[in-house]
Amino acid sequence: MKRLQKINNSMIRILFALVLIFGLDLYVFSGLQVALSSLDSSIANVVFGVYWMLSILAIIGAVAALTTDFRSWGERLKHYLKTSFFMIYLSKFLMLIILFLDDIRRLILMVFQGAVARPESVAIFAVLFGVVPLLVLTYGMLRNTYRFKLTNSTLTLDDLPKALVGLKIIQISDIHVGSFIRQDKVVKAIEDINNQNPDIVFFTGDLVNSIAAEMNDWISVFGKIRAKYGVYSIVGNHDYGDYTYWPNKEAKRANFNRLKEIHAEMGWQLLLNDHAIVEIEGCKLAVVGVENYSANRRFHKYGDLAKAANGTEHADFKVLLSHDPSHWDDQVIKDFQDIRITFSGHTHGFQFGIDLPWFKWSPSKYFYKQWAGLYEESGQFLYVNRGFGVLGYRGRIGVLPEITVIKLLSY
Repeated sequence: MKRLQKINNSMIRILFALVLIFGLDLYVFSGLQVALSSLDSSIANVVFGVYWMLSILAIIGAVAALTTDFRSWGERLKHYLKTSFFMIYLSKFLMLIILFLDDIRRLILMVFQGAVARPESVAIFAVLFGVVPLLVLTYGMLRNTYRFKLTNSTLTLDDLPKALVGLKIIQISDIHVGSFIRQDKVVKAIEDINNQNPDIVFFTGDLVNSIAAEMNDWISVFGKIRAKYGVYSIVGNHDYGDYTYWPNKEAKRANFNRLKEIHAEMGWQLLLNDHAIVEIEGCKLAVVGVENYSANRRFHKYGDLAKAANGTEHADFKVLLSHDPSHWDDQVIKDFQDIRITFSGHTHGFQFGIDLPWFKWSPSKYFYKQWAGLYEESGQFLYVNRGFGVLGYRGRIGVLPEITVIKLLSY
């Protein structure tokens, strides 16, 4: 009985969602008709046909996803369905905003003047307000998802041990491998990493979107990353399986254990509230790695920095791998001043913004004080990587996927 009730409630929600979507389609279509009223009818009819064809396909796809086991669908199909649905209906929602504001204006005028037709100019503006972002999002998806950018930075420290002068560090973060379709493009990026001849490579979390199985076809690809002193990694908030359904705790635990095995199979040393002492020409470099630690209540605090750093007291130099950059302000610079450099990711730079050498802006800045690039406070440094992969929107606009190359120098 309860199961039947659950199914009925689910069907009601689906029907309600479909009614809302179809209502949005009709409302936006009314504005599109006004916008194209001056065009030749044959051209307008082609546009109308394309509009309804895309709408119907999007609705059919959404219904199929909601009424079947969407997780079993092929990754490529899921990728295009989710991305297309997001972009199409974001565009229509933006058009709706303009049309709705105009309807409020018309309603007010109607009280005093009687019925007022929608101006063609307003309808055209509404269409452009929706279509231009759609074109930009399409460009960002087709052009920028695999447009990996090598970001070179030098970090000069007055107390850097002599053995570490010239050390070349490569950082990658937020691979989100379940969002990738083109393996050849990723292979090329791995080659670019190796061509830099890094001394050491750091990965700062979010290997997958939700489940360890996303890595099945990618272990050999990322396992080809090479560095003189090895590859060191941590986990991010997406690596725990918190964002997917599990039949029981044991299944979730098994998934996380498999993820840990994958790091080992790739030759990466996974640091779970732990550290590694890397000997470099007699210098002891402590690489400290914490599990996910966030100052934001939306994310779990699995990280234990005190535990991870325990035993590093005699190290000559300390760096920290911590997925979420909010950890730096919340704890690192307050209680662990001996950690000179922290490497983080998580923000993706919102995958959208303006990212120029002389000017940076992204919606990410309204959520994270440190969201991309290098930061310094009282001799401690934080580098926030913009992410290697994508999540949600399968593209990037302005903020490209990043491979960070940092060279350590001394005064």
